[in-house]
Amino acid sequence: MEPVDLNAVADAYAAAPLLNCLLREVAEPVEKDADGHAEGVGAGAGTDAMVHRLRGSGRLLRVHGGRRPRSPELRAADGWHPLGHAELAKLVSDELGRFTGVPNDELIVEITDSRDAIAALLAARAATDPPVDPYVLSEQSLVMGHPHHPAPKARGGAPAGSWLPYAPEAYARFPLVFLGLREDQVAEEGGPAASTAIDALADALDGPRAPAGYRLLPAHPWQLDLLGDRPAVREAFADGRLLRLGASRRPAWPTASIRTLYVPDAVADVFVKFSLDVRITNDVRRLWRHDLLKLRRTDAAVEAGFATLRRTGSTAAWLPDRGYRTAAFAFEELAVLVRDGLRAHTVPGATPLLAAALAEGYPGSPLAATTDPVRWWRAYLRQVVPPVLELFGRHGIVLEAHLQNTLIAVDATGLPVQALFRDAEGVKLPADLPRADGWQRLVYCLVVNNLMEIGGALSAGHPDSAPFLWPAAREEFLRYGTTRGLPEIAELLDAATLPGKTNLLLRWTRADGADARYLPLPNPLRGQAQSRPDRAGPAGPKP
Repeated sequence: MEPVDLNAVADAYAAAPLLNCLLREVAEPVEKDADGHAEGVGAGAGTDAMVHRLRGSGRLLRVHGGRRPRSPELRAADGWHPLGHAELAKLVSDELGRFTGVPNDELIVEITDSRDAIAALLAARAATDPPVDPYVLSEQSLVMGHPHHPAPKARGGAPAGSWLPYAPEAYARFPLVFLGLREDQVAEEGGPAASTAIDALADALDGPRAPAGYRLLPAHPWQLDLLGDRPAVREAFADGRLLRLGASRRPAWPTASIRTLYVPDAVADVFVKFSLDVRITNDVRRLWRHDLLKLRRTDAAVEAGFATLRRTGSTAAWLPDRGYRTAAFAFEELAVLVRDGLRAHTVPGATPLLAAALAEGYPGSPLAATTDPVRWWRAYLRQVVPPVLELFGRHGIVLEAHLQNTLIAVDATGLPVQALFRDAEGVKLPADLPRADGWQRLVYCLVVNNLMEIGGALSAGHPDSAPFLWPAAREEFLRYGTTRGLPEIAELLDAATLPGKTNLLLRWTRADGADARYLPLPNPLRGQAQSRPDRAGPAGPKP
């Protein structure tokens, strides 16, 4: 067997989301001629070739591959010219400059950094055994990452050696570093449950103990590397407010978010989330003071909403963010947040998996393995859609139910039986957004980011199922709208378009990551015919 060209594989992984962004945000499909051929496609292009006109320059770009575009070619006077990744990055930069009239020398560096990071990750994965635990494997399977971001794997331009030991995509696991924080410098919120969970990490990971007069402060080792010579931290180590106690003897597992680690232990089944001063996708991944200060209010509201759901028989679960601990002199930089683990919230016998991994695909994925994709899809819809709509309709709460914040638990046959949601930082309460803005955010996260990607993966792997998927989704929304009377449902199902987030333009214009901008995308829920019934019985437990 010929050796795999990891550079070529890295180019393909990096090109797909970049092309998705380019084609969605600054291009338009070329009209087909009377014979059904796209203008300028030419002989030998293949049946999956699509031609787009770039709005900045008017040039024609041909791509292959559907939802994961590949093999870009630029039209020239003498025919179609293939573009390597570097040429594609330059084309994107030139088009955005023309389209927006705004210069940006940073994004092409991020795009290149993301591609180089993928190459480093592929090399590391090839030399490392994947984790055995199916949940951890799903969290560590995102080689491509966000399918509509220009640089989803960028790591701030740092050398691979500085971040690769902590990369989930490289199947990393590593010990936490424990600091001792003098008691009069502790800032924390969350009460005894959060405090106990943080302290229990030392037992769970066989870590050091804090001396008298100090409290344990777990730290991500990359977090400490990034802090470097920050004066506040350096001075605290020098005057004894902060001590280095050492690393744990047992490892924690980084999840897809990179800065959140999983500790699946009988003593402390928890997730711990840290600040990392690195831009990952749209944001610098720091635990910001304003988010920490409203954490308990937000989390308590969401917990109350899920408690109401449970009283109606729903199995949907929320992984609560219990609280945080940090240093008063480095509030954001040294913060650690503790989140409930999976054990207490997953239904017996089910295996939780990251929804983003199901959409991207990985060996062992139950989505790829299903023999009845329509039944699988209906089960997924029944678990994921009603809880998100119920939290909004009954409480005005907008869950950030995108693929990275949604876990889907499957039974022994691989069928979805429960949805679990996480991340209070992304939740919006009624006081945070006007209702119309909250609904737009919900539709983007749930339908565009989540369902369109899961449905796309099913269609790609099981083409015969494609005609039945969106009618089934429409039925699920109609079912909820009929029983609960949420007025926005009818508007959604009648809308010609849905809001698609413009991550490429957001990054090009250097907008804040929270300043979402949308463009209209065709609505697959609109006017769908009746879906076929399941061949194998009901779709699983009711929500």
